[in-house]
Amino acid sequence: MQDVSPFEIHDQRFASLIVGSARLEELCATCRWAEGPVWFEDAQQLLWSDIPNQRIMRWVPDGGVSVFRTQSNFSNGNTRDRQGRLVSCEHGTRRVTRTEADGSITVLADSYQGKRLNSPNDVVVRSDDTIWFTDPTYGIMSDYEGYKAEPEQETRNVYRLEPRTGALTAVATDFLQPNGLAFSPDETKLYVADSGASHAPSAPRHIRVFDVEGDSLLNGRVFCHIDSGVPDGFRFDVSGNLWCSAQDGVHCFAPDGVLIGKIKVPQTVANLTFGGTRRNRLFIAATQSIYSIYLATNGAQRP
Repeated sequence: MQDVSPFEIHDQRFASLIVGSARLEELCATCRWAEGPVWFEDAQQLLWSDIPNQRIMRWVPDGGVSVFRTQSNFSNGNTRDRQGRLVSCEHGTRRVTRTEADGSITVLADSYQGKRLNSPNDVVVRSDDTIWFTDPTYGIMSDYEGYKAEPEQETRNVYRLEPRTGALTAVATDFLQPNGLAFSPDETKLYVADSGASHAPSAPRHIRVFDVEGDSLLNGRVFCHIDSGVPDGFRFDVSGNLWCSAQDGVHCFAPDGVLIGKIKVPQTVANLTFGGTRRNRLFIAATQSIYSIYLATNGAQRP
């Protein structure tokens, strides 16, 4: 069988970020819709959500795949906070939770202005411990990724949560379907995907960027467009390149918003994260499978 490289170089800047001989490795192929990968360096493990199967899965380099949690409430996006705890978005309960060191669950947010959230989707934690998450309606559109219900919120927002006080603030309210989000490596900017085109072809399929000033988002503008499917989850490398999920794989955008290359993946990609001891391994959640590939760059570390 011919050995075909998964890399597409659109700009020579991409060539310095990839390992030419690297190939996709399939680590798991038993999911229905894989999402929310997060790497725990101290435990040497990758966790991710298998949304329709209501479980969080785990992969360890020498031990393979196992179930981390069942009855996960249709968990979607995951991250870890500054204390190393798992923070998850749950479609089924329409809330954001934190898993404590003893395994107990703390509810961080489930309502805004007295009404239930839509279905929290993706989440990031800033270096000041604040938690930022998106709240589209994907988890209440059917019974496949949650429980079908009418939205109670008038808009689909990006929120900032102060975990010490529980104060929840809508920092962006003009998205059709806010999805993946990530801070720039220096946290001066927040990038947020709008995947509205998933159910309305003429709707947005782009990533917007905002200047972060204190607790507010200012000067929102379009950073890039996705030419295959819609943008979902994404991450930054140490040089500020943005690696984004797409229908045909992973798209890499330079800091100036130019598409410089792709990693072609045989299934639609939903999310990704950097991991491994040197953070030079990209873990990719793609429909039924989890893939990984080594790169010549490293994932950005938080300040």
